[in-house]
Amino acid sequence: MDAYTSFAEVYDAFMDNIPYEAWTEYLAGLLREYGVEQGIVLDLGCGTGTLTQLLARKGYDMIGLDSSQEMLQIAMEKREQSGLDILYLCQDMREMELYGTTAAVVSLCDSMNYLLEYQDLVRVFRLVNNYLDPGGVFIFDMNTAYKYRDVIGDSTIAESREACSFIWDNFFDPETGINQYDLTLFVRESEKEALYRRFDETHLQRAYEISDVLRAAEEGGMKAEAVYDAFTHEPPKKDSQRIYVVLREQGKPMPDKKGD
Repeated sequence: MDAYTSFAEVYDAFMDNIPYEAWTEYLAGLLREYGVEQGIVLDLGCGTGTLTQLLARKGYDMIGLDSSQEMLQIAMEKREQSGLDILYLCQDMREMELYGTTAAVVSLCDSMNYLLEYQDLVRVFRLVNNYLDPGGVFIFDMNTAYKYRDVIGDSTIAESREACSFIWDNFFDPETGINQYDLTLFVRESEKEALYRRFDETHLQRAYEISDVLRAAEEGGMKAEAVYDAFTHEPPKKDSQRIYVVLREQGKPMPDKKGD
C-alpha cells in the first residue's frame, strides 16, 4: 500500500505531540536570517498542511506540494475552514512543475528522507534550484543516520488511543541505509461501537550522511550555506537526531547551444 493513504485520516491525531508552532518560529527565523521576509514559499511534502498554514499566518504566500491525494484532501479541508489562500499541488517532488519561481522552498518532518536514491536527491535539488528566485533559499530537515541506526532502528513503537491505535515496527539495514517502517493502524468505526478497521502501510526512508547531502546539493547546482543541529544554530553533533540544511540558489544552467 502506498504511504500516507489510510494513515492520512489519523495522521494529525498521532502528530499532536509535535510542537508545530515552535518549529514554525525556528523556520521563520531562518527564512528571515537568510533574506526571505516575504513572498512565495513552497512547502515540499506538506502533508495535511499544518505547517503550511502556520507559515501562511506569518505572511508568506504559500504553496503546498505533496504526492498523497489523501493528505492533500485534509489540507484543503483545513484551508476551507481557515479561509487562508493556499495553493495545493498533488505532485511527486522529483517531477514537480510550478507556474513560476518562489522566494524560498522548505521541507520538514523528514520528507527528504523519503528520497531513497542519491540521484533522486540530486534531481530534487536541481528542480528546487530551477524554481527559486535568484539567491533564494531551500531549508529542509532530515533524520540522521545516528537516529535510524541507534535510536529507532529495529525497534517497535506502539500507542493505544480511544479513536485509533498503531503498532510501528522499524527495521534498519546498515548496508543500504534504508529504514523500513511497517505500520499497523486500528481506526475506530464509530463512537457507538468498539469496532476497529485495520490498515497496514509500509514506509521507507533513507539515512544520508551529511557529506553526501552536501555533495548532492553541489551536483544539483546549489550552494550550501549552513547545516544545524535541529532548532539551534550549532553544528550537528555525533548524536544529533535531526538536522536542518540551508542551501542557496546560485544561478540556472545555461541551455546547450545549437550545433554544440
